[in-house]
Amino acid sequence: MVASIGRTGAAFAALVVLMTVLWFGAAIGETAIPFSAVAQTVANRLWDAGYPLDPLDEGIIWSYRLSRAVVAASCGSALALSGAVLQSLLRNPLADPYILGISAGASTGAVTVAILGFGANMLTLPLGAFLGALIAFLLVSVLALKAGRTTAAIILAGVAGSQLFNALTSFIVTKAATAEQARGIMFWLLGNLSGVRWPDASLAVPAALAGLLICLLHARTLDAFTFGSESAASLGISVRRTYLVLVGAAAMMTATMVSIVGSIGFVGLVIPHAARMLVGVRHGVLLPASALIGAVFMIVADILSRTLIPGQVLPIGVITALIGAPAFALILSQKRARA
Repeated sequence: MVASIGRTGAAFAALVVLMTVLWFGAAIGETAIPFSAVAQTVANRLWDAGYPLDPLDEGIIWSYRLSRAVVAASCGSALALSGAVLQSLLRNPLADPYILGISAGASTGAVTVAILGFGANMLTLPLGAFLGALIAFLLVSVLALKAGRTTAAIILAGVAGSQLFNALTSFIVTKAATAEQARGIMFWLLGNLSGVRWPDASLAVPAALAGLLICLLHARTLDAFTFGSESAASLGISVRRTYLVLVGAAAMMTATMVSIVGSIGFVGLVIPHAARMLVGVRHGVLLPASALIGAVFMIVADILSRTLIPGQVLPIGVITALIGAPAFALILSQKRARA
């Protein structure tokens, strides 16, 4: 009973934190808009409350900032979850969708559909990104198996896969894209939330929620992987099925977000480590904590991308790298100091 109340309280607190940060994301920007206008805009749009608002302010909040904040939260949650799951499955603190080549493969798949029109009658941009992510991870897995299945082999295979798919993406853009397409694709590949609207949110939110649900259903299974796949198998867990489901979920989330906002690094690498430092290693707590921290981190990064340089919007991937690289160095130094 007490544990149930504690979980309910924690879930409520997490929801309050997320709603507050979304509010800030919708209110803060180059154009000064009162914080109260955010709640009034939501009430007008959802329940036709009839608050008298400046049409321009209402349009900025609803059509631009709020949809952008929702997509940023979904993207941060999905990437952080993917990183946490991959680190646990592979027992490798450096595993994340970016380093293991999943993001690069998703980018190649999306660019192949967008520029070459490959499978245009059958493949949407998210599906193309998903197929690219799966192909990349399969390639990295085969390379790692050939190299001996060690931690170093997995990371080196991921680096090789990332370089290969990044090169393929650059080749496709250089060879087939127009000058305008090339500029748009290169800016998108750095991580770009400028063009996202509610239709993108209707894709990002279900993908993040579905990924969170799948991961939470396998939280106890992931706990069993703490001591390796052989220990998990000895407890009666189907290792192959677990890998298939959870890697598929990570690839699905990563591919969906890459198809919407481009390739964003450091979120899936840094956020799970920060969550472990705050809540421990039990996945029933670690996974939702990673999702929440990832959502908050991405919204804050998006606010900075819009306000850091007046009159200019920076690619959000630049902001996550500027914050993530020093944060990861700090985490590593603290772990070394405790060792």
